[in-house]
Amino acid sequence: MKNLNEMIDRYFEFLRVERSLSPNTLESYARDLASFTEFFDPPASADGKDELGPAPSGLALSQDEIRLFIQGLRRKKLSQRSINRILSSLRGFYKFLIREGVMERNPFSLCESPRFEKKLPSFLSPEETRLLIESTPDPGDPLNPAEIRDRAMFEILYATGLRVTELVSIKLNDINLQSGFLISLGKGSKERLVPVGQEALKWVKEYLTGARIKFLKNRPSPFVFLNQSGEKLTRQGFAKILKQHALKAGLTANVSPHTLRHTFATHLLEGGADLRAVQEMLGHADISTTQIYTHVNREHLKKIYDKHHPRA
Repeated sequence: MKNLNEMIDRYFEFLRVERSLSPNTLESYARDLASFTEFFDPPASADGKDELGPAPSGLALSQDEIRLFIQGLRRKKLSQRSINRILSSLRGFYKFLIREGVMERNPFSLCESPRFEKKLPSFLSPEETRLLIESTPDPGDPLNPAEIRDRAMFEILYATGLRVTELVSIKLNDINLQSGFLISLGKGSKERLVPVGQEALKWVKEYLTGARIKFLKNRPSPFVFLNQSGEKLTRQGFAKILKQHALKAGLTANVSPHTLRHTFATHLLEGGADLRAVQEMLGHADISTTQIYTHVNREHLKKIYDKHHPRA
């Protein structure tokens, strides 16, 4: 058990320093590997039996031990998608062990995960997007600093397609209001330059020149978007704000921070934007990740065809 924990610590140091993974991604890996460490030292259930079956003999797992591990995950009622993600994390961990000379083979390399059809991303129509964005500032309270901040954030997300972590991490020096660009630090600590539209710039200027000062409470902060305490807004805080405004706008679909990112990409492609340009703006390392939006675009075209063609 000690040796396993030591190797996991070394693996996370490798992911953090050499792979430059974000804290959120590292947390995801930690949860996946926690399921594995439980397999080595499983907690006893109420009847005194181990929840995940007998512990394996060591890091050199047999296929029977892997089957026991997967059976234990299923007994914990994890979905197949979650099990697949854990197996993928373990394949990566064992690749690291081979690289470090601790293992000679990867016992998870023979363990194939069932393939799932990629789920098409949910997005808003142009009208739904307008309703959401224009749900703030409230006409009854147009000078409320929180309302102006929320409008600026919605405008920025729809104008740039940023991830929510990228949005709340924007610093004052990252955005150039004159040139209409911002610098975003994405996955793997990769910087990219993203254009910002005039409407979004207008609301960001209004927020920076008035509303933001009321959040600061005489304390400096390098971050653009702040909470009521004058601290950097969190991902969870933004998700809560977005949900409140989606309800106020009368949107029945589940609107998440990523919905606006999907909406940004979908509307660009529907408007004729080049796929490579959208890939660059989204910060996707592989264009295959961006190509899912072409499926969305085809679905959109098919609906138009079915609706308007006399022989559809």
